[in-house]
Amino acid sequence: MPSPHFGPHFGLGLRKPHYADFLGGDVAVDFVPVDFVPVDFVPVDFVEVISENFMVPGGRPRDILRRVRADYPVALHGVSLSVGSASGLDADYLRALRALVDDVEPAFVSDHLCWTRLGAFQSHDLLPLPYTAEALALVCAHVDAAQMALGRQMLIENPSSYVSFAEDEMTEWEFLGELVARTGCGLLLDVNNIHVSAHNHSFDPAAYLAAIPFDAVRQIHLAGHTARTIEGREMLIDTHDQPVPDPVWRLFAEAITRAPHAWTMIERDDNIPELAELLAELDIARDIAHQAAADHQVPA
Repeated sequence: MPSPHFGPHFGLGLRKPHYADFLGGDVAVDFVPVDFVPVDFVPVDFVEVISENFMVPGGRPRDILRRVRADYPVALHGVSLSVGSASGLDADYLRALRALVDDVEPAFVSDHLCWTRLGAFQSHDLLPLPYTAEALALVCAHVDAAQMALGRQMLIENPSSYVSFAEDEMTEWEFLGELVARTGCGLLLDVNNIHVSAHNHSFDPAAYLAAIPFDAVRQIHLAGHTARTIEGREMLIDTHDQPVPDPVWRLFAEAITRAPHAWTMIERDDNIPELAELLAELDIARDIAHQAAADHQVPA
């Protein structure tokens, strides 16, 4: 099994159509020419799963995850922590997540900079926050509480954005930088989300990358998106159902140069192709990272 924290890793989201491919732990045998690569080469270094899909203590999902975990490091990626909820964190949710963390011993645990819940109502949508000092204090308190409850550092992912607030007092990247400084959390940098938000709000994605505290970036997500015309304006929607497009690959080249040891994964949640197609995308990410390391003399 690859070392869980040292050096760059390249992984995929574990989704139902590919369970059987990973349960045997022999993805390399099925998809990589043996005479082409070193014998210890594995085309997938780790898998990431949606935490909520495996938070039931028993049953088939948890059994599958344990079996996959025997062969691959696992990252847990949540969608319901709701660090921006004014009503506070859900104690039952945190207890269930802690039980999963203790069972799986993941490499990373992450969730989103958003809110999803109001009291007992769970929207199942990643809803945006105003970037204000008041919201920052609330999110910091919740991230601190979550890290205490889980007994480990959390990673917070930058969201895709379709609306902004007149009350905003800072940029998203300034908000994230303050969050890292105050809580010690890490970052999961979604490069596609940067591209989507930059297009939708007409800001320079290079300015975003220039301001991010890359020493806190532990993971990088790569995904595709969909263009839609809304009220006569083209908007990009973070659908996770398309291959990674060229503008996102270009942003990734800059990001991986600044965070050469981040774990990178392809995130596909809909229109899921055959595993070989995702592995080909993962090879592109690996090639870009290796080229960036060579160009900047960074040990790979």
